[in-house]
Amino acid sequence: MKRLVSWIYAPAFLFGFIGCGLWQPDALILLFIAAVGVSFLVEQWLPYEPQWNRSLGDRRRDTLHALVNESLNAVGLLILPGLTALLAIEGLWPRGWPLWEQLLMAIVLADAGITLMHCASHRIAALWRLHAVHHSVQRLYGFNGLMKHPLHQMLEATAGLLPLILLGIPLDVAQLLALAIALQLLLQHSNVDMRLGPLRWVFAWAPVHRFHHMKYGRAGDVNFGLFFNLWDWLLGTAFYREGYRMGPGDLGIGSRPDFPRAYGAQLCDPFRPVGLSKEPPLPDDLR
Repeated sequence: MKRLVSWIYAPAFLFGFIGCGLWQPDALILLFIAAVGVSFLVEQWLPYEPQWNRSLGDRRRDTLHALVNESLNAVGLLILPGLTALLAIEGLWPRGWPLWEQLLMAIVLADAGITLMHCASHRIAALWRLHAVHHSVQRLYGFNGLMKHPLHQMLEATAGLLPLILLGIPLDVAQLLALAIALQLLLQHSNVDMRLGPLRWVFAWAPVHRFHHMKYGRAGDVNFGLFFNLWDWLLGTAFYREGYRMGPGDLGIGSRPDFPRAYGAQLCDPFRPVGLSKEPPLPDDLR
């Protein structure tokens, strides 16, 4: 049973909940809550790394990050109609397409913008200071995807949504897109021992994204895509090492092992001077 679940979990989770959202668009908040519950349950039942299921005193902090960032998303959806009315170029959005096709188009375009902002956040010092909050985690589980500095969250959202606003994205499509992004973030950082097979070349799910959280300096500057690995193939940043098992000792920011762990301290960290220590050496199996 566990072997079967390990193969079908990721596609069933993403497409199942998105399908339910298309079917019941008035229940998106309930679907998101259900997805969080399923994510936590399966992580306990079929963990990739059992140690990552044990709290390091970070559950309250991660919950605060999630609540703040999802609240910002909700505010963004509230003001979206006004922004669209103000900025959209009339007639560009294909409103005659079926809803699922409009959602797919929105996912592809938003994924491109978010991926480029993510890549820039590893190369521009001021952006990295904000993004470093996300990379400070010492364990990977579903909620890590929602653990971001709120300013960086807004920058990524702007990069992903501004092109869609200019095109005139309808509110119902934007709401479904918000659900899809939340689902993907849960999958991307999941502690479920999932198997992807050939899908690992397409989707940026946990077995691929874990390498992005390596603590070995620039070695983690790979696999920036949110939904798809296509952008990393185009950017030359795709990486996957068959057989290498990521563990607790591989995660974090190698030059900042003392990164603050409290929520308030993490919000202030980008604006404080910091000292860097020597990067740990890259394991031979990752060279």
